[in-house]
Amino acid sequence: MTGARGGLVPRLARVGLLLGLLWLGLRWFERVNIYHPGRTMAAVPGTFGLAHEEVALTAEDGTRLHGWFLPAAPFKPAPKARPVSGPLAGQKLAVLLCHGNAGTISDRVLKADKLHRLGLSVLLFDYRGYGQSAGSPSERGTYQDAEAAWSWLAARGFAPERIVLYGESLGNGVAVETALRHPPRALILESAFTSIADMGKEVFPWLPVRLIARTRYDNLAKVASVRAPVLVMHSREDRIVPFRMGRALFDAAPEPKEFFAMTGSHDDGFIDAGPAYPAAIRAFLERR
Repeated sequence: MTGARGGLVPRLARVGLLLGLLWLGLRWFERVNIYHPGRTMAAVPGTFGLAHEEVALTAEDGTRLHGWFLPAAPFKPAPKARPVSGPLAGQKLAVLLCHGNAGTISDRVLKADKLHRLGLSVLLFDYRGYGQSAGSPSERGTYQDAEAAWSWLAARGFAPERIVLYGESLGNGVAVETALRHPPRALILESAFTSIADMGKEVFPWLPVRLIARTRYDNLAKVASVRAPVLVMHSREDRIVPFRMGRALFDAAPEPKEFFAMTGSHDDGFIDAGPAYPAAIRAFLERR
């Protein structure tokens, strides 16, 4: 009996080790398929003649984050800064932009320029592990990062009714969660998915994604509880996040809400849509 018991313990230890390695492997696989952080800063706001302020943020857990603030009224006009104007300039609104799962804020400068031309201030921030921000990304971490960005705008005098939350792709999950914690002036969802589990099922239909995924970003379950006007923007030509997911989020969102059918790809729809893109945002915000 002693020998049998002695052989059982090592076998159980090996099984435990294999299960542990399997668990770590699943978590690694999940992480690398969700987050694609970049470190290279390909452009700066000055590339588009935008005056900007370097922003240092600290998340609740102490993680240091980096961002850029593009004021609608330049705090220190650069010699070649573009004059600030736009149909929404008088409303003194700030857009808190939660970017997608790849690259850095430097890849969103063109989008920020389009928003800035409407007369909006824009705060860009990199999640932990992205760009010049410390740490490594996680669902909870990205929520904390957006919380730090929101607090920064609040400290600069932007009341909730003057903040527009804007999410793109993965950033929609961050924007929706932030909107639940802090009802904003408006919530804009561009190329949004319903949940990570739904996206996982699209990409890996042969995997039991709902059983093994620990990252949620469950936008469909949350959006009905948002207490702010919602603008959903999605392209039928999006080959990454299905158009039907954008429609499902729109259907679940409370009134008042609007839908803008974009054109073009997942990443460049805001470019491919041409003047219709800023026009849709302008009209939405003017009505809200």
